[in-house]
Amino acid sequence: MEKIIYADHSATTPVKNEVLKEMLPYFKCNFGNASSNYSIGRISKAAINKARRQVANAIGCDADEIYFTSGGSESDNLAIKGIAHANKNKGKHIITSKIEHLAVLNSCKSLEKEGFDVTYLNVDKNGIVSIEELKKAIRKDTILISIMSANNEIGTLQPIDEIGNIANKYNIYFHTDAVQAIGAMKIDVKSLKIDSLSLSAHKFYGPKGIGALYIRKGINFEPIIHGGHQEFLKRAGTENVPNIVGLGKAIEIATNNIAENTNKLIDLRDLLINKIQITIPDAILNGDKIERLPGNVNFCIKGIDSESLLLMLDMNGICASSGSACTSGDLEPSHVLKAIGVSDELAKTSVRFTLGVNNTVEDVDNIAYLLKKIVSKLRNKKINKKSICNC
Repeated sequence: MEKIIYADHSATTPVKNEVLKEMLPYFKCNFGNASSNYSIGRISKAAINKARRQVANAIGCDADEIYFTSGGSESDNLAIKGIAHANKNKGKHIITSKIEHLAVLNSCKSLEKEGFDVTYLNVDKNGIVSIEELKKAIRKDTILISIMSANNEIGTLQPIDEIGNIANKYNIYFHTDAVQAIGAMKIDVKSLKIDSLSLSAHKFYGPKGIGALYIRKGINFEPIIHGGHQEFLKRAGTENVPNIVGLGKAIEIATNNIAENTNKLIDLRDLLINKIQITIPDAILNGDKIERLPGNVNFCIKGIDSESLLLMLDMNGICASSGSACTSGDLEPSHVLKAIGVSDELAKTSVRFTLGVNNTVEDVDNIAYLLKKIVSKLRNKKINKKSICNC
């Protein structure tokens, strides 16, 4: 089999060797329950505490402001529902955007059924929230603003520094889904005035099934999973020690190498964007060309069906997607593309390549070459079908 070119790093990333090496002892040798008081339990507890410090150091907060979860979706749910439920006496109005991850949008929809009022902000054609519209949406009963740092489909970066300042000015809690941003951009929650942040290890070369939530000290929030006393009484369940250790190591590596990795990925991203725009007619870039994630390339390509395109790319050893892995198999057009004004018909032609640290210029050249070849084939097939039908 030919070499596989993996270009779907926004869906998930491979675990780094250094991360796996750090995790392995906690599957068998140091297997103790972190809530136990004997020696192997204390070893597990110490490992969790170390990982908590690693996460805190990566985003500029204190270790006791970090809560481990099962991933980004749980972190989003815990932040939004937890803060809303605990602070409903102050107000029941929440502000978010129309291009958030479904973990945020569906959490908000769930709260609407409980009597909360949610404002879903529009975005411009590049997927960026309007600061003026955000200001206009604020009410006396607004308790929470949740805007993602970077969009998982089109890669757009949001002005979270401005949003943080506005939320702080009006004494509103600010949560950001930073699942795609960690390792791709430097985030300091204190300077950005972020009150709550969600992250997930498998997006930055750590294991799946583990995430973390930062919530600033002093903010009251309610748990959504009830049981034992783990995670400062906010997230019950026996701790997944190997994965927590992996998350800690992965975020340490990712944030220590941001500048180097970002520069490489920007070069590869821009090279691929330029090649597609030059060689494929009617290829429309989705998202802002500058204010976007380093490795994100998302196009709508007129005259093709993304499902057929992705199947043929896969047959040629290229792993890509049409958008979020969490909506894979959904027959509805992407809610993100619809929010930036893309028609339903055009949205069904989207393809997303998200590059990672192991991708090369050769990979980009191969992707561009095969994409052009496959698009031409699909378009010609479509033309031939029309000709037959007209006979």
